[in-house]
Amino acid sequence: MVRSMMSHADLSTSFWGHVLEIAIFTLNRVPSKSVQKMPYEMWTGKRPNQDEPRTYQEAVASPDSEKWLEAMRSEMDSIYENQVWTLVDPPEGVKPIGCKWVLKKKTDMDGNVQTYKGRLITKGFRQIHGVDYDETFSPMDVKTAFLNGKLEEDVYMTQPEGFVDPKDAGKICKLQRSIYGLKQASRNWNLRFNDAIKEFGFIKNEDEPCVYKKVSGNTITFLVLYVDDILIMGNDIPTLQSIKTWLGSCFSMKDLGEATYILGVKIYRDRSRRLLGLSQGTYIDKVLKRFNIEESKRGFLPMRHGISLSKEMCPSTPQERERMSKIPYASAIGSLMYAMLCTRPDVSYALSMMSRYQVDPGEGHWTTVKNILKYLRRTKDTFLIYRGEEELSVKSYTDASFQIDKDDSRSQSGFVFCLNDGAVSWKSSKQSTVADSTIEAEYIAASEAAKEAVWIKKFITKLGIVPSISDSIELRCDNNGAIAQAKEPRSHQ
Repeated sequence: MVRSMMSHADLSTSFWGHVLEIAIFTLNRVPSKSVQKMPYEMWTGKRPNQDEPRTYQEAVASPDSEKWLEAMRSEMDSIYENQVWTLVDPPEGVKPIGCKWVLKKKTDMDGNVQTYKGRLITKGFRQIHGVDYDETFSPMDVKTAFLNGKLEEDVYMTQPEGFVDPKDAGKICKLQRSIYGLKQASRNWNLRFNDAIKEFGFIKNEDEPCVYKKVSGNTITFLVLYVDDILIMGNDIPTLQSIKTWLGSCFSMKDLGEATYILGVKIYRDRSRRLLGLSQGTYIDKVLKRFNIEESKRGFLPMRHGISLSKEMCPSTPQERERMSKIPYASAIGSLMYAMLCTRPDVSYALSMMSRYQVDPGEGHWTTVKNILKYLRRTKDTFLIYRGEEELSVKSYTDASFQIDKDDSRSQSGFVFCLNDGAVSWKSSKQSTVADSTIEAEYIAASEAAKEAVWIKKFITKLGIVPSISDSIELRCDNNGAIAQAKEPRSHQ
C-alpha cells in the first residue's frame, strides 16, 4: 500500500515516513473479512469515529470536504470580524503556541446532523502560568463566544493550517482576544458576558452564578448561561423577544427557537396537562454506541442485588493489568456521570460505587459498569417529570447504607430533593468517616442533606417564585434513632 501510494504520488523519499503513517492509520480502521472487528477496535476496545476528521488534512480529503471547509471559513470570518489577532514578527525569545482545528457534527434530539462545526483552538496546555495567563476560573447558542473576551496578557500563536497569509507567511499571530483552548478563555468570556447582561438590568444569583434574573413589574425573566449556550425563560413573550434582540446586538448569536433540546437533554412539554419532562435518550444512544453496548441485552437493575465489590477484584498480575489498560473504564464512568447528573438519579448509587475503582479497575468492576450501560439501554427513554401546581413545594429524602465499603468499612450517604414530586437535586456518595452504628451513618447522611437544603433554600429564595420556600424544608429520614438524635443531641461532645 505504501509503495503504491509513493509511486502514484510522484513524491520524494523524504515523505516515506508520512505515507507509512497514513497507510497504517487507514488499515487500522478498515473492516476485514477474517475478523469482525477493525484492528483499532480490537486494540482500544472502542470503535473509531470515522465520521469526524481529526485534522485539517483529513477534513479536506473527506467526502464532506466542502462542508468542513465552509465551517472553517465561517470560523475564520468570525475571527477576522472580532479582530482576534494581528500578524507580527516573532519577538526574540518567544515561542508561539500552536493551534489546531476541531471539527464536529452537531445533531438534533433525534441524532440527525444539523450543522458542521469548525472550531480553531490553541494548544493551551503549552501555556506557562504567570507568563501566558494568570486566572482561569469561570462559573460557566452564542456563536464564537470566547472570541468576545479581551486578553490582558501577551499571547502569541502560529497561523492556522489552511489559512496562512501568503504575504506574511513568516509572521505569527499576536492575540488581542481570547480564543478557544486558552486557559483563561472561559473566564474572559464570562466576565465579558456578565458585564453586558447587567447593563440590560439582569441580576446574578450569587448562589448559582450562571443564573440571572430580571424583574419589571409583573414580568419576570430568567437567563441561564452554560459556557456558550443560553436558555431564556419568562412569563412575557415580547420581553423574551426584546432580550433576544438585545443579545443579538451585543454578540453574534443564533436563535434556536423554542427550547426542545439543549446540552444533550430533550425537553418535553404537555401544556394541557401542565407537565414538563427531561430525557437524555439521544445522548445515551451515543454512549451505548461508543462502548459497543447498543446491541446488548437489556438490564433490569443498575446494579445486581447482593453484589460485593472491593479492591480484591483489581488486577493481581501484570498480564491482567495490561489487559485492563485497554479497557476505557474511566471514559465510561465519565460518560455515565453526565447522564446521572442531568436526568438519571436512579444510577447515582451504582455510579458512585464504580467510580472509586478508576485507578486500577478489574474485570469484575468493568462487568458491573457494563451492567449499568445495559440498564440504561432498557430505560433510555425514561423522563424526569415535573408537574405544574398552584403551590410549589420542596421535599427531601435521605438514607444511608451502613459500612457498605468492604475496603475501609465506610457507609454510603444518599439524598434527593423534589420540587412538586420531580427530582431537582440528588447525590449518592461514600461518607468521609467511619460510622460506628446505623444511627450514626443515618445521622451523617441527614447532615449532608441538610447542607444541600440550606443551599437550595437560599437559591430558590432569590428566584422569588416559590413562596413556600420561606417555610422550613422537610427532611425525611427513616431511622428513628437519627431523628431523635437530631431533635435532642444529648450525646454531642
